[in-house]
Amino acid sequence: MRKKELKLVATFPTTADAIAMEKYCKMSGVSGRLIPVPRSISAGCGMAWCTDIVEREHIENVAEQHGIKEEIHECMV
Repeated sequence: MRKKELKLVATFPTTADAIAMEKYCKMSGVSGRLIPVPRSISAGCGMAWCTDIVEREHIENVAEQHGIKEEIHECMV
């Protein structure tokens, strides 16, 4: 079993927003991956973008530039 680490988790109201975040983050070189929403978070579509804490500003910029609605959490993943 992997050791859990503090990560930045962005959740979305729709699957389309989650997939758009993945697409635009990869195009922008922002590290991360789609994961199921952790149990400690309640979110709309069930998918989340997980990345390192230091990527917060990049995630917020990608979401703003592309009109993606997201909610950002810090949690152990």
